[in-house]
Amino acid sequence: MNMLYHVGKYFILMAKVFARPEKGNIYYRQTVREIMNLGINSVGIVVIISTFMGAVITLQTAYNTENPLYPSYLIGLGCRDSIILEFSSTMVALILAGKVGSNIASELGTMRVTEQIDALEMMGINSASYLILPKIIAAVVFNPLLTLISIVVGISGGWLAGTVTGVVSSQDFIYGIQYAFIPYYVTYTLIKTVFFAFIITSVSSYHGYYVEGGSLEVGRSSTRAVVYSSIVILLFNVILTQLLLS
Repeated sequence: MNMLYHVGKYFILMAKVFARPEKGNIYYRQTVREIMNLGINSVGIVVIISTFMGAVITLQTAYNTENPLYPSYLIGLGCRDSIILEFSSTMVALILAGKVGSNIASELGTMRVTEQIDALEMMGINSASYLILPKIIAAVVFNPLLTLISIVVGISGGWLAGTVTGVVSSQDFIYGIQYAFIPYYVTYTLIKTVFFAFIITSVSSYHGYYVEGGSLEVGRSSTRAVVYSSIVILLFNVILTQLLLS
């Protein structure tokens, strides 16, 4: 029953979030600011993690396909499909749930306990829409770009690791990237990214918006935001994979 209570409360909050904005230009400025805070500031960590994960995937694939019956271009193919189908969407989303989700929950939680949200309500402003909607729009718009960056950087990191260590030639790796490529896989991963972006921002906002107590509860809400966002992401990963690839 407690879970149903929170699910219902979450959907009530989302109804307030997507209510008609009072002034569109203010929301536009807020959205641009959130794109900077939630999107552009996340490029660095996405690039670093994607580079090393691409390298690790390449090396592990190489060491597990040492059988001479396996052509060496399978290393590039395995790196490409692993990054496009799963890593650049799901794994990056889980990483962003920790970075972005905790940031959103702590920001809104601090505003709640310091009564800034109450002040907005007293002025007749829809605080849920004003504070949360720009975050959702910014993530939904910018996270697909982060995914594309992750794909390019991850595959490049795999190529660099493979050629530097000598486990695969540059020619074979590039041939593996091109072999039997299915463009729909990129569409599939971008669709998942949009859903994951919405989950991260909305679930984290819910936990921050309804904080009760003081600074200790703000910290706990940040932890809950990361945990529940990750769980919902993994659940929807299964659902979307079945719907989009079956």
